[in-house]
Amino acid sequence: MVSQEQRRRQLAREKFLRQQQRREDARRKGRTRNAVIAAVLAVVVAGGAVSYAAGAFDGGGDKKSGAAASPSKAPDPCEKPAAGKPKTATYKKEPKLAIDKSAKYTMKLDTTCGVLDIGLDAAAAPRTVNSFDFLLNKGYLDHTKCHRLTTSGIYVLQCGDPQGTGQGGPGYSIPDENLKDKRLKGNVYPAGTVAMANQYNGQTNKGRDSGGSQFFLVYQDSQLPPDYTPFGTLSASGMKVLKKIAGAGAAAPDQMGTTKPNATVVINKATVTKS
Repeated sequence: MVSQEQRRRQLAREKFLRQQQRREDARRKGRTRNAVIAAVLAVVVAGGAVSYAAGAFDGGGDKKSGAAASPSKAPDPCEKPAAGKPKTATYKKEPKLAIDKSAKYTMKLDTTCGVLDIGLDAAAAPRTVNSFDFLLNKGYLDHTKCHRLTTSGIYVLQCGDPQGTGQGGPGYSIPDENLKDKRLKGNVYPAGTVAMANQYNGQTNKGRDSGGSQFFLVYQDSQLPPDYTPFGTLSASGMKVLKKIAGAGAAAPDQMGTTKPNATVVINKATVTKS
């Protein structure tokens, strides 16, 4: 006959096993979620719904990124934005190629958090660089917010949407370029990479050539399939600013699933210069 003490021990063991099973289930779900996030990224952009699984950058709601937000909110390391509002204009057609593919171009994002200098690769991604040259000369990104910061699976800050929602764009799309860049080894976008967000869905193989104005800046090596045009590289000083932004963490996901940066990241002025 089982004694009360034996029965008590048996019940305790069963309770312990149940707890362990629940923890393992939670860990498994977490791994699955992070894998999906990394695959989709936050890149899929606007124009369509952000496939967030990553927002990959999907385009629309960030249901894609699924990135975990920081549990606590760090102090905002950035200043107040300059007075002004984002442009609302859109354009029917991609601009004609007007840049010199053999020249060096730099994109300067003068933000509330500091200056992000980006060396542009006009030779490898001419239509992407040409598009930013066209848009920024019209003040298209001035006073726009960087609307997404992912802190799990992939580590990027996403900008370039005048609407600040992840669904805005210039009205036209540009083709994918430079997807075989040798820097993207092992399906990793290295820290410092600046790449286009788009609406590509790897599961359906639909959404190619859907870049607009949204782009992401990688602050830590991020596992991503080579589906997002790499067109620039942050300077060392720009990386320090980006790390400062990332260090402030991200807010909890909003109704669209977007994890916004805790830092007030606004591009006061954006320019492209030729050297």
